[in-house]
Amino acid sequence: MLKKMMTNLREKTPLVHNITNYVTVNDCANMVLATGGAPLMADDAKEVEEIVAISSALYLNIGTLNTRTVESMLLAGKKANALGKPIVLDPVGVGASTLRNETAGRLLEHFKIAVIKGNSSEIRALYNNAKTTSGVDVQEEDMITDDTLNSSITFAKKAALKFGSIVVITGSLDIITDGKKVALCRNGHTLMARITGTGCMLGSMIATYCGGQPDEVFESTVHAIVHMSFAGEKAAAKVLEREEGTGHFRMYLIDEVSLMTEDQLEEGVRVEYFEE
Repeated sequence: MLKKMMTNLREKTPLVHNITNYVTVNDCANMVLATGGAPLMADDAKEVEEIVAISSALYLNIGTLNTRTVESMLLAGKKANALGKPIVLDPVGVGASTLRNETAGRLLEHFKIAVIKGNSSEIRALYNNAKTTSGVDVQEEDMITDDTLNSSITFAKKAALKFGSIVVITGSLDIITDGKKVALCRNGHTLMARITGTGCMLGSMIATYCGGQPDEVFESTVHAIVHMSFAGEKAAAKVLEREEGTGHFRMYLIDEVSLMTEDQLEEGVRVEYFEE
């Protein structure tokens, strides 16, 4: 399955429409390219419907939200649903402000969202429609550990059923579920949290995989996560071996995603599957 997913994606080169935040927009574009897709970053209301029409998937990231992009996200979401194209929602910092909560709520209320990806605090704020004080970082009490794993999986499944979406909770362990099936990814490295943008890059990557295989959203999401996480491990190994810093890690991360082969990924992946 891993080989099939990666080969299909790189043969199709899906065009991914990104309405994302300006902190990491360049990294997102480069990550789509490294994965095997083609990025298009368009957030003006006058053109988003046309861009959605020629794209394979839509990625919505509320990291630097403003009233102009809210309008664009609503127009793009409506068009994507009408055309049956997968939407990936990244509710960055939801819970930190009323604008973020209301916007994420509107997107979930009006549109079919294929995948929602966030850290544990973001998904909990989204689920409870509650404000928090954590900003974009996960709160310590929400972190996924082996001790909290079972309760975290139970919560993720409830969230997936409530939203009718694939829910991804990222952290030292990554949980992916549709409410019944669960995949647990144990790949990744702590250095991934030491640069800004790895979460946004992952969101773009999930959209790229889903755009390449829109009928296999769950498996596409799992494969995007293991591809990114295993590339993070390989990039960290280089940095540590060469005694380099986080700037090199960022560069190596994109390198490793682009250079990853099907065989390497199959050998390196550490994913467990559960199903009711």
